Amino acid sequence: MRKVVTIFLLTLTTVLAIPPHLAAGDTDSPLQPIPVTDVNDETIGKNWEERKSLIAAIDHSINYLRTSRAAKAYENYRVKSISRERVLKSLIRFRYLLRSSQSNAQFQQAVTREFVFYRSSGDDGQGNVKFTGYFEPIYKASRKPTAEYKYPLYRKPANFSAWSQPHPTRADLEGNDGLLGKQSILKGNELVWLKDRLEAYLVHVQGSAKLLLPEGKFMSVGFDGNTNYPYRSIGKEMVKDGLFGPEQLTLPMVLDYLRTHPEELQNYLPRNDRFIFFRETHGAPPTGSIGVPVTAERSIATDKSIMPPGALALIRTEIPDKNLKPQLVSRFVLDQDTGSAIIGPGRVDIFMGTGELAKARSGLINTPGELYYLLLK
Repeated sequence: MRKVVTIFLLTLTTVLAIPPHLAAGDTDSPLQPIPVTDVNDETIGKNWEERKSLIAAIDHSINYLRTSRAAKAYENYRVKSISRERVLKSLIRFRYLLRSSQSNAQFQQAVTREFVFYRSSGDDGQGNVKFTGYFEPIYKASRKPTAEYKYPLYRKPANFSAWSQPHPTRADLEGNDGLLGKQSILKGNELVWLKDRLEAYLVHVQGSAKLLLPEGKFMSVGFDGNTNYPYRSIGKEMVKDGLFGPEQLTLPMVLDYLRTHPEELQNYLPRNDRFIFFRETHGAPPTGSIGVPVTAERSIATDKSIMPPGALALIRTEIPDKNLKPQLVSRFVLDQDTGSAIIGPGRVDIFMGTGELAKARSGLINTPGELYYLLLK
């Protein structure tokens, strides 16, 4: 499930300087305050025009930040000037500005006057961040195995906490062909079966799915744990094998290759040893790692060991529009999720929604950009 944003900074006397209490920050911090002039973006105010989804996402983060879980998450947060209380107050004030402003310009002026912008250092220390997209798929599935529906998703075993280390690999649990079935130690923990092995694997990657059952009803599943292995991207494995160049890599290209070369599923899928367990979510919307629903194009996933959970952020990158044409956007988002492949200050994943269009759009996001977090002065 997972992307990054840049930050504006004002003092009491000038919009060009960094506040003294922030200027002498931790130089190794993943987030650094910057002058508002370094952002220099006149399109921020346009978020005011599409504020309904933004306000809904903010409300989810506010609910999270008022929990004991959030208090614990911020206990040892490494950026000393960023606290749970400050993040919460920032969201409440930002929400008020969205509702009370009368125009794009008024909203943008208030934001740049009242908020400080913290830029993610990126992987290069210069603020360059790589963005990708993720989505909630809709696939056909059955609650019972048949000759057609034979690739299971599994519940987490009741004795999972007692499993010895290292955990069994993906091949150990489902076989190289995905059909280990009755010979698997997971026998009896099947939750639902899918028609297509690649689709079952993509549910593992995305962490949730909406499933269409033969009788026409929908079933929803969500993440409920994983084996103790790092995530390994099959796309990167293909690049390593020389099938694509790094600059060519997109989800549609990977899927197209595997659809036309189905024999390669047994080669590439077992290379990712991390195995995901699921639970039925009874129609609940997809949920991020902080326990709140994620909102299409307003929720991002980042590395929660370094980025502030639930916080307000600004992303600047290219996102395909509904015609799949790339558009440069400056968009306010909420940091509400994480992902196995989202590691370090230079990675952000944007949640693009549910279904085929979301799948197509998210698969085309493999772009550079910037990430900023906003906090009240």
